[in-house]
Amino acid sequence: MRRTRILTAVLALAAGLLAGAPPALGADAAKDVSITADTYTWKNARVDGGGFVPGIVFNRKERNLAYARTDIGGAYRWQQSSKTWTPLMDSVGWDDWGHTGVVSLASDSVDPDRVYAAVGTYTNSWDPGNGAVLRSADRGASWRKADLPFKLGGNMPGRGMGERLAVDPNRNSVLYLGAPSGKGLWRSTDSGASWSQVANFPNVGNYVQDPSDTSGYASDNQGIVWVTFDESTGTAGTATRTIYVGVADKDNAVYRSTDAGATWSRVAGQPTGYLAHKGVLDAANGYLYLAYSDKGGPYDGGKGRLWRYATGTGTWTDISPVAEADTYYGFSGLTVDRQRPGTVMATAYSSWWPDTQLFRSTDSGGTWTKAWDYTSYPDRANRYTMDVSSSPWLTWGANPSPPEQTPKLGWMTEALEIDPFDSNRMMYGTGATIYGTEDLTKWDGGDRFTVRPMVQGLEETAVNDLASPPSGAPLLSALGDVGGFRHTDLAKVPSMMFTQPNFTTTTSLDFAETSPNTFVRVGDLDSGPHIAFSTDNGANWFAGTDPSGVSGGGTVAAAADGGRFVWSPAGAGVQYTTGFGTSWQASSGIPAGAVVESDRVDPKVFYGFKSGKFYVSSDGGATFTASSASGLPSGDSVRFKALPGTKGEVWLAGGATDGAYGLWHSTDAGATFTKLSGVGQADTIGFGKAAPGASYQTLYTSAKIGGVRGIFRSTDKGATWTRINDDAHQWGWTGAAITGDPRVYGRVYVSTNGRGVVYGDTSDAGGGTDPTPAPTGACTVTYRITNQWSGGFQADVQLSNTGSSAWDGWSLGWSFADGQRITQLWNAEYTQSGSAVTARNVSWNGGVAAGSSVSFGFTGSWSGTNARPASFKLGEQSCTVV
Repeated sequence: MRRTRILTAVLALAAGLLAGAPPALGADAAKDVSITADTYTWKNARVDGGGFVPGIVFNRKERNLAYARTDIGGAYRWQQSSKTWTPLMDSVGWDDWGHTGVVSLASDSVDPDRVYAAVGTYTNSWDPGNGAVLRSADRGASWRKADLPFKLGGNMPGRGMGERLAVDPNRNSVLYLGAPSGKGLWRSTDSGASWSQVANFPNVGNYVQDPSDTSGYASDNQGIVWVTFDESTGTAGTATRTIYVGVADKDNAVYRSTDAGATWSRVAGQPTGYLAHKGVLDAANGYLYLAYSDKGGPYDGGKGRLWRYATGTGTWTDISPVAEADTYYGFSGLTVDRQRPGTVMATAYSSWWPDTQLFRSTDSGGTWTKAWDYTSYPDRANRYTMDVSSSPWLTWGANPSPPEQTPKLGWMTEALEIDPFDSNRMMYGTGATIYGTEDLTKWDGGDRFTVRPMVQGLEETAVNDLASPPSGAPLLSALGDVGGFRHTDLAKVPSMMFTQPNFTTTTSLDFAETSPNTFVRVGDLDSGPHIAFSTDNGANWFAGTDPSGVSGGGTVAAAADGGRFVWSPAGAGVQYTTGFGTSWQASSGIPAGAVVESDRVDPKVFYGFKSGKFYVSSDGGATFTASSASGLPSGDSVRFKALPGTKGEVWLAGGATDGAYGLWHSTDAGATFTKLSGVGQADTIGFGKAAPGASYQTLYTSAKIGGVRGIFRSTDKGATWTRINDDAHQWGWTGAAITGDPRVYGRVYVSTNGRGVVYGDTSDAGGGTDPTPAPTGACTVTYRITNQWSGGFQADVQLSNTGSSAWDGWSLGWSFADGQRITQLWNAEYTQSGSAVTARNVSWNGGVAAGSSVSFGFTGSWSGTNARPASFKLGEQSCTVV
């Protein structure tokens, strides 16, 4: 089941600029901190999916160009050559974390290079920033942003409806966006650069899921939910005359303009009593198909209908595949076959049991067939076969009784698309993956078509905790929605998530430092135990027993030798046990809800933190004593760890912008802490293998150091820091967990909130990089000063490959005429000697196809004048300067 996922520590942060612009140096850039940079290669520990995919969009002009949107994990583009997805929003930074929620996406059918995304995660106070429309002229490789004066809800109720964002298929400079929260319909006439409200649109919507919800989450007006153009009513270069708009209003769900948006009216004769989740127009035969549900989804929906509207005659026809009395679900997923007019498909998105249902018609909804039918209840006959060998965990380790089957066709199936160029290819999103088939038309001939995951590269889990033990599997993870995984090979999908029990969300896990086969994890479960243990390094698990009152996982710690455990669950106070949790005793001296950790050497020593106070137990968790340490963060957004191999050495990270915030170090078991002066903010702390020649373990943190937000590494106990990510690899919010690998120097595992576990490896262990090969062929450089102030400036450089061959690495040189000096550069490496500057690609942007470009930016200092460089060289080749 897909759960609502909410950030905690960052809700008080103000929204900032979209990543890609340089972080401004602030007052916390202490003089005694030294920051360098290293080139890292970043990958995902493969899970393949793990979250809700509410939208799939195919381009209508170019074959094999498709996009997927997720509710919290950004957008992706399909790569046909590898049949994988490429993430497009890893550049979203910490301050703009809400822009990883994508409420709608539109691909331009006139200019396929252009793609747009409406972003923002919550419309209530959980997301402090407003929404935005991101626009790209290079298929999502880079983005420009248009801020909106209202919020968008990529992870709000109703997020599976849509698409809310649409490009006019005849005049592609015109776009429409349906807004939530009573903000109405919005339009852009300059390709998404600016937006204004359509003042005369008559209905802002009125449907809310739960008016009594005081948080604003379920009580928000779901607003304008889809926009559909009738492309047959326009010609190239002129605005499409007829536009249909879906509104979250059960009595007035569909509106139309026949004069290119100048005026609007309610479509006469339309059905009432339901919400129109989707409106898909088949212009070839003049039908607008609509999928209706009594609820907004994506979880709820008990009744639904399918309708067809004849655009030429105004006739409405109920084409529902089953009688209304026989529905226990709503309809949402809806698609037509552009190669075979009259073929339409829909989903019963909210049919949780025994399975979702897919419906198909080849006569414009006159008759239907189902993906599965009952033969003699509870037996089923399926028109499909399921092959989940690439993602075997999709069986959930279940062994259900008929009519349930495993793996299921899915649930929350609100995204459904037939490839407009290939009648055999269909994809649909679920609460856990993207499924698809490449032999769909077998359905019509009575043969079985094959359904497989089509999700590789799309990593959508939310990460709560990470563990990398000194032996055994390199990585174990605590994840939202799918529990967590044990990775023995980071490049392969594990065969199963943690089972026995299957937590819906794992909130915390730990291992015994000197006996790393012993693991413990805790999590959330609707019914059943909330704690589990393993004695074989997490390969197999068995359930423990809950103390009275436990309602959720909380945090847990294993003693260094694995002989006892301390647990701070939700719903009950801190508890301790010897053995494997058959009985628990209440710990004294520590408040309920404290975060707990263990000393990594002394099995009797445990630590806790709550509301600015650090707590220590030296009797195995039976009693805790509050430390006299002062100056620690007053809130509870804190994560701390004890250093392996050294008794009593603790590192603590956390805080908030309105109080103490940073990184603290204790060498006396928390009796005193020293704040690192050079770290302005820090949210996580982890340890990894020491650098060659170093005696102290490597530190890793998600932090703000020297005014720069990023992922940092220190090999000298925090005296100096190296930023190891770059502006293209930020992943929104990374504040839940981080750990280095105790066996591989430089390897770090980073949590994200919707992009899974990302891990990085340093380019080399000794510093420095190999020379970048000089590409050949024509090139063009655009040098633009984007901001200038007294003594300083900011510039963007775009390098275009105007030749006929791709580049595999590049090196661009130029000279400043007026003594300018670069102070910070992003999206490339650089060296400067006197006036001469050389910028080289980093690991992720070395490949530049013919006709494509790559960009980087920098800040610099100047005095007197600030003339642009007169010439640029790509290796030894001169480039044309624009």
